[in-house]
Amino acid sequence: MASLRSERSDSESALCAPPAADGSRDANRAYYDEFSKTYENHRRPNDAGGYHALVDDLEIDLCARYGKGLDVLECGCGTGLLLERIAGFARSATGIDLSPGMLELARSRGLNVHEGSITDLPFADASFDVTCSFKVLAHIPDIGKALAEMTRVTRPGGVILAEFYNPISLRGLVKRFGPAGKISDRTKESAVYTRFDAPWAVERILTPGTHLESARGIRIVTPAAAAMRLAPVARLLTRAERALCDSPARALGGFYVAVIRKRLA
Repeated sequence: MASLRSERSDSESALCAPPAADGSRDANRAYYDEFSKTYENHRRPNDAGGYHALVDDLEIDLCARYGKGLDVLECGCGTGLLLERIAGFARSATGIDLSPGMLELARSRGLNVHEGSITDLPFADASFDVTCSFKVLAHIPDIGKALAEMTRVTRPGGVILAEFYNPISLRGLVKRFGPAGKISDRTKESAVYTRFDAPWAVERILTPGTHLESARGIRIVTPAAAAMRLAPVARLLTRAERALCDSPARALGGFYVAVIRKRLA
């Protein structure tokens, strides 16, 4: 789902898996092309009320807060599940992704998407009011360049929504010490580079000319995706996640979404 690079950077977290086996962009592209075949199995429209639906809703709610009626770019749009919803409230919705397999599904939804890398965006400076990236930056070794590119294409005064994987969270502990999940019968999540960045480290990797305005924490109290399969538990967890996502407890979210404001010129 993400656009990836294989070489390590100085800003890289110590808590990460190795890069793809041959260290190439082609290998990363192949990973996500393979993932595209099963990516939506447990997501909308196939699972309207599960774990992924909750995470998606909290991401989209935040994006709508800043992007309603404006021009929005999603970096790492995957199959277009979020971009399709962004198109419902934005003036324009554009997506980019590294994987042709993912983009084939996004195009089948009639979305405006392009093949390319988050570290080399094919757009002019100051093209969008909001540039967002969910579940993508955690797979970028050169995260500084990715954030710089997102900042470059964002208009002065605009917003970058950048989601990080948080090591000080229930999800972070599971991912660090538990077995790697599978994307297919033959491939595990460990086949792709993954980094974790603590909330207090985010400001150190911001692009000059931007500042951290706020943040949202997602998956704060949900212990595992399987917990959302029980309807009474799912209702309790959903209420708790919505109540806590913008509170001080956001620092414990497995997904930590930084709201980054680009300064006016």
